[in-house]
Amino acid sequence: MAGLLEGVTVLDLSAVISGPLCSYQFAMLGAEVIKVEPPARGDLARSLGADARLNAEGMGVSFLATNAGKKSVALDLKTEAGIAALERLVAASDVLIENFRPGTMARLKFDYDRARAIRPDLVWCSISGFGQSGPLAERQAYDQIIQGYCGLMSLTGDQETAPMRSGFQVCDTLAAITAAFAICAALYNRQRTGEGEFIDVSMLDSSLASLTSWPASGLLNAGKVPKPMGNENAASSPSGAFRAADGLVNIVANDQKQYHGLCDALGAPELKSDPRFHDRPARVVNRRELRALLEEKLASRTAGDWVEILTRANVPAGPILDLAGAMAHPQIAAREMIKTFDASAIGRPFSVSRLGFTLRGDLPDVALPPPRLGEHTDEVLRSVGCSEQEIERLSGGGETRRAS
Repeated sequence: MAGLLEGVTVLDLSAVISGPLCSYQFAMLGAEVIKVEPPARGDLARSLGADARLNAEGMGVSFLATNAGKKSVALDLKTEAGIAALERLVAASDVLIENFRPGTMARLKFDYDRARAIRPDLVWCSISGFGQSGPLAERQAYDQIIQGYCGLMSLTGDQETAPMRSGFQVCDTLAAITAAFAICAALYNRQRTGEGEFIDVSMLDSSLASLTSWPASGLLNAGKVPKPMGNENAASSPSGAFRAADGLVNIVANDQKQYHGLCDALGAPELKSDPRFHDRPARVVNRRELRALLEEKLASRTAGDWVEILTRANVPAGPILDLAGAMAHPQIAAREMIKTFDASAIGRPFSVSRLGFTLRGDLPDVALPPPRLGEHTDEVLRSVGCSEQEIERLSGGGETRRAS
């Protein structure tokens, strides 16, 4: 099926995670994504990842993760010639994404006002650590810095190990998803009104917004500061990771029916009538005693056995997999979440993840592998009206680069 965003052109000036992950979602949905990179080394992510050979070739696995389906144009935006070429690209684009520190584009003498003069209906999305306003606006920010500022680290781990960083770049990811949603809303509004938009996405704001569902709401509206709970659920019990014979198993028995089903499945019907555990609030108060009693029963079988037994009893339960186990799970295979490219791009097959949804059963997809630095420079510049002489001048002066 045709991509939902076919016909949309996205100009991506961003690097590393938040911006590239945002534009990757547009590429997966059929938009043309033109990635503008510095000629000398390109996106920093090209040199990052677990494979040293790919890093040296400028195709690091960190870059492969979020840049399939894009065209690479190598352009030096610190030169007048580079900015002149950027003007042509903006004139042909619907969306511009950048994740520079606030003020950087103004110093390059190419801010939103200049872009809007060229393309009045342009949707410009700026992603930064703290946003375009406020006392921290101009500070450098990385994911870990934002995890600390937003309170997430204080909630991760348990009473002994917190504060602890999340195991992946969650704040970058939240900003990317927030930005993609905001851009789509702006494109819809443009279709109705003809107006463009300037979108200011803050990693800090995006992360706090994700916490408002429960943790922040409890603080704002009940005055309760949330504490790190490790693998426990602050609002329910039994709900968490429990020790079985060979390791941990996730069990979530939030309501009364699930709790009774758990007791029966464990061969402990007496726990249903125990006054310490008669309802959810009582089980929350007495969670330690309940955990000890449940783990006595769980010790008789493996985690895998209990997942099967509890699932048959309609009690939510699941394994705790490492990433390799998750990627190899039959459910992931059935949903075709992993796309594998052939060996032509980097000398061996490699895989990327798709988006987390299907469209009438079809999967969002990309045909192009992640590009070499400058792979599409000439093609794209020609498409926006640059002459062969202009392209040669840009290349000869170092303002651009072609793929080697």
